[in-house]
Amino acid sequence: MSANISAADVKKLREMTGAGMMDCKKALKEAEGDFEKAVEVLRKKGQKVSAKRADRDANEGVVVALVSDDKTKGVIVKLSCETDFVAKGDEFIGFTNKAAELALQHFPDTLEDLLKVDMNGLSLGDRVTELVGKINEKIELDTYEKLEATMISPYIHMGNKAAVLVGMNKASDDIYDGGRDVAMQVAAMKPVAVDKDGVDQSIIDKEIEIGKEQARQEGKPEQIIEKIAMGKLNKFFKENTLLNQQFVKDSNETVASFLKKFDKELTVTDFKHVTLG
Repeated sequence: MSANISAADVKKLREMTGAGMMDCKKALKEAEGDFEKAVEVLRKKGQKVSAKRADRDANEGVVVALVSDDKTKGVIVKLSCETDFVAKGDEFIGFTNKAAELALQHFPDTLEDLLKVDMNGLSLGDRVTELVGKINEKIELDTYEKLEATMISPYIHMGNKAAVLVGMNKASDDIYDGGRDVAMQVAAMKPVAVDKDGVDQSIIDKEIEIGKEQARQEGKPEQIIEKIAMGKLNKFFKENTLLNQQFVKDSNETVASFLKKFDKELTVTDFKHVTLG
């Protein structure tokens, strides 16, 4: 080891960055003992690793949902990686939770803005790059969702594989608990919108065309094909919009009717659903 770089220096840099001993030794040598430059060297190593592994699939990871103490703001953050082994590590889970805490604290508008948020002297994006260099696997903070409502209920699916936020127009402890049931509904049934008014027109047009084609394939008369297609569209709305879906905990009622038990005016204003992959 160079006379200017002691074992204590290497140990200090390793504690600062979490990088391996040999990586720290090489970085300090390259930086001529300057700790800030050595950290930059390690970050650049991470960037090289990230670029080198850019063609890899990062389908594993951790999804975290957090809500503010007053339950009016919520965020979901997803940190992706290549292997389930890395995703289950305490460091990886801890990093994702910290990123979610920063997201809730700063409540930025976009993922790009979130990646610029300071995390112990560096941007969150740079800290992700450091993690890449340390773990030597493709890692991306690739999803960020935010939600504001009178009351927000969160749900994190087993093993942090998915997370949901459900916003409602009323607030109470009972409504919060009911909202968690609705959030579980979103995770299980994957609705495309709150109600039919929220369904993108392109999806509606596609479903109508599918309905028409199915009717033609069944040999239905042309004059009733439009009517049949609209019937199929209504069935699509019932199965794929949250308020109209059968409630998973009681198939005898819809999500909308379940919510009316708490307050006749209670409804879902919006939801966010993030999954791995």
